[in-house]
Amino acid sequence: MSEFLTIGEPIALFGSTEVDKSLKDASNFQKYLAGAEVNVTVGVSRLGHSTQYITRLGKDPFGDFIVDQLAENNIGTDYIDETDEYWTAFQLKDRVSDGDPSIFYFRKGSAAAHFDKAVLDTIDFSDVKMAHLSGIFPAISEEALDAFRHLITLLEKNHVRTTFDPNLRPQLWSSQEHMVETINDLASHAEIVLPGINEGEILVGSRDPETIADFYLANGEATQTVIVKLGTDGAYIKQKDGTSFTVPGFKVDHVVDTVGAGDGFAAGLITALIEGESLKDAVIRANAVGAMAVQAPGDNDGYPTPEELADFLAKNK
Repeated sequence: MSEFLTIGEPIALFGSTEVDKSLKDASNFQKYLAGAEVNVTVGVSRLGHSTQYITRLGKDPFGDFIVDQLAENNIGTDYIDETDEYWTAFQLKDRVSDGDPSIFYFRKGSAAAHFDKAVLDTIDFSDVKMAHLSGIFPAISEEALDAFRHLITLLEKNHVRTTFDPNLRPQLWSSQEHMVETINDLASHAEIVLPGINEGEILVGSRDPETIADFYLANGEATQTVIVKLGTDGAYIKQKDGTSFTVPGFKVDHVVDTVGAGDGFAAGLITALIEGESLKDAVIRANAVGAMAVQAPGDNDGYPTPEELADFLAKNK
C-alpha cells in the first residue's frame, strides 16, 4: 500500500570529494544512492508519504547497498526484482566549484535494463494517489521502454494522476531524433508535464516557456498542466483552460551541487498535490525543495523533512 510510486534505475553513485579535480585525477570518493526517480521517491518519503519504488537489481554489493538505502529512507520495495544474471548500475561524479558536475555511467546491460514487466501486473493501485514518470528509464533498453508503456496503461486504467519529467539523457538514446519522438509520445500520457527550459529547446525547438507549455498542452488529451522549470527564475505554469502564471524561485547563497534539483522540485510538487494544496502553493514548495537540494553534495542529501521545509519557507517568504 502506498500513496506514491515510480519506476526507475537506482544507481550506486561515487561522488568525488576533491573540488575541481577531474574524474581521471580524483582519488577520494563517497558512495551515495542516486538515480532521478529514486531521488524523487526519497524526497516524497522524507516529506512523510508512503512510497513504492519499482526496479530490478543485481544480486551484488551495489544492489545490497541500494536495498539498504531504500529501507533507510522508508521506501517500499515490494516491487523490486533481483537477479544474479545481471549487475547493478553505478556511476562516477566529480565535485565542481561552479556549474554542473561531470558524470560517467556504468549502466549498459544492467539488471534494470533487463526489467521483467510481469512484475507490474502484481501492483496494488488501490491507495496510489500519484505516480511519477521520467524519460530516463525508457531510455536504458527496449525492454525498459516496453515495461514503461505497460505501466502507463495500468496507471491510466486505475485513474492514477501522473507527472512526467523528460529528464533528457542523450547518451542513452540511439539518436536525438528517436529521443525527441519517444519522449514527446510518452509525455502525451501524463496529466502534468515538467520540462526544463533547456529541454524545451531540444524537444520543442524553443526556449520560450509559453511556447513549450502550449506544445505539451496540445500534445495529448491527458495533459492538463505544464510546468516549465526556469532554474533560478522559478517556474512558468500553464493549464489546459489557458490559465498561466510564474512562480519565482528562491535565492541561494551557496550552490554545492546542482544534480537532483529537478527531482527535488518534482518531490515538492507531488507531495503538496497529494496533500491537497493549490497548484501555486505546490510550485512554491517545489521551488523550495529544489533550492534546498543544491546546497548539499549528494543527489538527494538536501531534501527536507516537513520541519526543515517549514523552517526554510518561514525564513524565505
